[in-house]
Amino acid sequence: MKTTVELPETTFRRAKSLAAGRGMTLKRFFTEALEEKLHRCATDTQAQWMAGFGALSDLSDENRQILRLIGEEFETVSPEDLE
Repeated sequence: MKTTVELPETTFRRAKSLAAGRGMTLKRFFTEALEEKLHRCATDTQAQWMAGFGALSDLSDENRQILRLIGEEFETVSPEDLE
């Protein structure tokens, strides 16, 4: 796919120089750079979500505690009370 992108002159020259130094076309250089950035952003987003989810891990302790209290309370209820 063809597209037009405006870049600052210095950025373009640095990219062109790096691509030439690596023996690759500017197209390939831009493609790899963009793919790397997209991958990094996707990984960062996943890491942020996991960090947020991990912050809730202490709730599992609270859930166990609540379930234990519920279980203890049901042990004190007589079978006649359940009818």
